[in-house]
Amino acid sequence: MSDTDHGTDRAGRRAKRCLSPLQKYEIWLQLVRQEVTIAEAACAHQVDRSTIMRIRTVAKEGALAALAASKPGVGAQPRDYELELAKAEVARLSETVKEMVVKLMLVQGKGGWG
Repeated sequence: MSDTDHGTDRAGRRAKRCLSPLQKYEIWLQLVRQEVTIAEAACAHQVDRSTIMRIRTVAKEGALAALAASKPGVGAQPRDYELELAKAEVARLSETVKEMVVKLMLVQGKGGWG
């Protein structure tokens, strides 16, 4: 490969470049702040303009989805699953004890009352 072919594939197109999520976020911030144009961002990061357009579209859709899902006010407290399991076990055992008391009363009768 010669120096003139560096960074291109066999068809002469620019080789694919993967941007990290942080790089995409920085590009998006620069676009929002109007620090760079789409063409300038594409040139600076050596990607196609359509890649920059896609970053902008995905960021906008993600932000709208997150805002639609958010609710105003204080968020719900996280659930304590162990506490819930323990309370369910206590309730189950309480019911079992009540059943055993009823059976014991039926077997022994009310002998002490009369």
